[in-house]
Amino acid sequence: MTRTTASAAETIRPTGGRSMHITESALSLNVRDVEASAAWVKRHLGFSETMSADGFCSLAHPEAGFALIFLRTGLGTFRPAAQAHDAGGLLVVFVVPDIDAQYERLRAEGVEIVTPIETEPWGERYFQMADPNGVVYQLVQWMTSEEEQQ
Repeated sequence: MTRTTASAAETIRPTGGRSMHITESALSLNVRDVEASAAWVKRHLGFSETMSADGFCSLAHPEAGFALIFLRTGLGTFRPAAQAHDAGGLLVVFVVPDIDAQYERLRAEGVEIVTPIETEPWGERYFQMADPNGVVYQLVQWMTSEEEQQ
C-alpha cells in the first residue's frame, strides 16, 4: 500500500483551482460530560486546556495539528441545531511512532481498550480506546517492513 501525504510546503488546490488558506484546524465533538472527556485527554493523551466556559472546552497538543473541542450535548448555542447530538460513530486517530509502548502505558493507566492491538495486512498497527463519554480514540503506527507487520 502506498500512502501519500502533503507536506506543509505543498498547496493542495481544490477542483476549482483556487487554494484556501487555512490558519488553524479544530475537531469539535458533542459529549454529555465535557469535563470528563477533557480530563481524560489531558491525563492519557497529553492535551492541555487552552480555553473553557460553561459547556465548552478547547484543548491543544503540540503535535496534534488541530484543537480538540468538547461541547456539551444540547448546548443552546450549537448550530446547526439538528446536529446537536452526541459524537457517535467517529474515530479520533493519532499516528504515533511507538504503538506497543503506548498500548502498554494506557492499559497500565486503566484506559478502556475497546479494540486490542492488531496489525492489518496493509501495515496499519492500531488499537482503540474510549473516553468516559464513549468517544473512540485510535492510535496507529504504520509498519513499513514485512518483519514489523508480523
